[in-house]
Amino acid sequence: MSSDARTTLDAWRARGVDRVNPVRFHFIDALERRTASHSGEARRLLDERLSGLIEGYAIEIARAVSAAGAAVDDAVPAPLAELIDHTSDRRAAASYPELPALDYFRDVWSKVRTEKQLRQSLQPAPGNAGPLNSSSLVHRSLSLMRELSPGYLTQFLSYVDTLAWMEQLNGGAQTSKEASRAANVGKSGRGSKAR
Repeated sequence: MSSDARTTLDAWRARGVDRVNPVRFHFIDALERRTASHSGEARRLLDERLSGLIEGYAIEIARAVSAAGAAVDDAVPAPLAELIDHTSDRRAAASYPELPALDYFRDVWSKVRTEKQLRQSLQPAPGNAGPLNSSSLVHRSLSLMRELSPGYLTQFLSYVDTLAWMEQLNGGAQTSKEASRAANVGKSGRGSKAR
């Protein structure tokens, strides 16, 4: 079954119908690769699952073709599909070779950035802060992380930095949930003062 599945997946990729649902297609492709490494009862179960997924994807392709009224080959690829193609394209990776010195500088920059963020966040908390003061809690959490797992602290600060960057990219605008939550808090606060 696995060789038939690989043939089918390769043919779909060549026709461009892998872009009908790129995430689902990638899942099926990954399952097919994983199935090839198993044998016995596990292989039989994975083959059954794989054949069901391939049949379902074939139905999805047929629906997409009939809904579009034209061949999927002629469809303009979605931005996500283009990104997936670009990142999985080995030729694109080969055109920009990875420099060995680049890893060293990435590591150094990551450490410098982490230390800077850590120094900023570990500034002394207010002396009269209570046990649930947010500054005090952050200070204590980061100190414990630094003692227990410096590697995790580095990853955590990188994640927080990315989230802060995304918030700046978004313009710091509140989401609709945050805005409605803030409005409800404001209303309930005014109602209690009037009483």
